[in-house]
Amino acid sequence: MTNDQVIAAIAHLIGTQYEPSVKAQITQLTERARVVGPTEMLTREYDPNRVHIVANAAGTIEAFTFG
Repeated sequence: MTNDQVIAAIAHLIGTQYEPSVKAQITQLTERARVVGPTEMLTREYDPNRVHIVANAAGTIEAFTFG
């Protein structure tokens, strides 16, 4: 699944409240094992298959990035 296909598969999550269970949902929908929540630490290692969940201060999902 390309990154564009991943975005299409999980776009419905934008605007929803982030909860840790969202990571499992993203993995199930995209088959991407590496999903990082908005407040989680991560390595500087570049991984184009890693999905980053971007959320605002209120915890609302705003976007997804890769790397």
